[in-house]
This record gives sequence, C-alpha cells and structure tokens, in this order.
Amino acid sequence: MRRLSRKKALSLVRELDAFPKVSESYVETSATGGTVSLIAFSAMALLAIFEFFVYRDTWMKYEYAVDKDFSSKLKINVDITVAMKCQHIGADILDLAETMITSNGLQYEPVIFELTPQQRVWQRTLLLVQSRLREEHALQEVLYKTLLKGAPTALPPREDASIEPLNACRIHGHVYVNKVAGNLHITVGKPIHHPQGHAHIAAFVSHENNQMFQYFITVVPTRLNTYKISADTHQFSVTERERVINHAAGSHGVSGIFVKYDTSSLMVTVSEQHMPLWQFLDVQLHNHMNNQIPLVADNVPEE
Repeated sequence: MRRLSRKKALSLVRELDAFPKVSESYVETSATGGTVSLIAFSAMALLAIFEFFVYRDTWMKYEYAVDKDFSSKLKINVDITVAMKCQHIGADILDLAETMITSNGLQYEPVIFELTPQQRVWQRTLLLVQSRLREEHALQEVLYKTLLKGAPTALPPREDASIEPLNACRIHGHVYVNKVAGNLHITVGKPIHHPQGHAHIAAFVSHENNQMFQYFITVVPTRLNTYKISADTHQFSVTERERVINHAAGSHGVSGIFVKYDTSSLMVTVSEQHMPLWQFLDVQLHNHMNNQIPLVADNVPEE
C-alpha cells in the first residue's frame, strides 16, 4: 500500500505543470511568430549578459573606526629638489615629543634643477591625476582597484648626459617617525644635535630673496582590502602656504621648507565588495518569474 501511494505521489508530481502550455492543435504557427520569438529570446539573452556584467562589477565600502595602533612607525617618503647645492642645506625631523628623528635614510644627490622633457611629462602626468581627483572623487575607487599599474611613482632618471653644472640638490629617501605630530625642516645649513634642541650650521647665507614654504599635512591611516592586494597605507590632505621673509617689512621667520604633519585619530578601512552568487541567482530567478511571455507569437485559436 505504501509503495502504491508513493507511485501515485510521484506520478502526480511528474504530471504537475506550473506553466500549462496551449496544445499545438489550438495554435497556428507562422514565420512572423517565429521571428518575434527569436527576437524575444535574443533580448532575454542580452539582458542575462548585461546582468552578468553587473554581477562582476565591484564597489568600495568605507568603514571608520578609532585607530588603536600607537606603537607602529609612520613611513615618510621624501623626494624634493631644492635649487641650492647639497653642502649648503640640510634636513631634519622633530616631533611633538621633542624627539629628533635621524635622517640617515635620506640621500643628498647633486642634480640639475631644470627637468628634462621626459621628466616634465612625468610631472604633468602627476599634476593631471591630482587635478582629476579633486574634480572627480569617484576616480579614487579606480585607483584602488587598478593600483596605478604601469605608472611610475618616482622621478625618472635623466636620459641625457648633460654638461650643465649641478646647481641643485635632490633630497630623496624615507624615514620612520612616531605616530605623533612632527615637523620636517629643509633649511640652510647642516643640522646639529645638542641637549637644548636642534640648530643648523649656516655658512655663506644670503639674506636677500628669502622664501618660506609651509605645508600642513593631515595623515589618515587607511587599511586597503581589494581582490588584488591587502595593505596598510595612508591618505593625506595638504594645505600649502608661502611668503617672503623680509625683516624690514615685518615678515619674520626662517627661510626654508617646513612640512608640518599630524596623524588622524580615525582609521579608514576600504574594502572591495562583490555581489554574492546567491543574490545574483535570486535576482535572475525573480526576473524570469516576472517576465514570463509566450514563447510563440500569433497564438491564434483555431475556429
């Protein structure tokens, strides 16, 4: 009896048709109907392909939290060319705790101040990227995904052996500092350390046409998680100011380049998100259920 009831249940399930079809004896087929059906199938296939591209697309999710990492070091990359000879300038870093950071990681390279055509192209490319980022903030997500592959981040070397005099100094390299506010100085003279602070030994210094360049940088710790890379990096915003040092006119100060930096207490986590497969299949199933159309056009009942 149980086997008989099971067979009846299976036969009922097999005969069940959620979408009952019209018998072929009640419809009239035509070339026009087949053409419309073919167009409908093609449209459905195109919609499925477009939905697949939407499924493959990703977006960036931003999360904010308090930065609890106080012990790690902050890496500062420096690449500045000053129109002075290397023996006349020096760089040092002093943080908020009056800690003098050694600048052993910085190199002083005598160079020509004027850029070559190739270096000017590199400079214009960076300026163009920065200007576009200010106007179109959505480009930042593209940079996160592509990681600027193929784009040089360092100044390319000179391609010609110029005989011009080396009238400038390129200070480049990196230093590790504490995650507190600090100040990077590039001024006339070499830095010296003494118990009362720091100073610069200045020699052959001209007091005419002195200029002060100030940069105020806010550093935001950022954790980047994409399908290509996972890294701890930093974002920063810059405010710049410059003025002429003229003691006779009341504009006092020290000529040089001063970069004052500070770290934010918030950390940003940027994660690349993707539509789950089950959600994509669920959307496709709902679209299929909501767009049921007759597969054969001109279904005209016979009289």
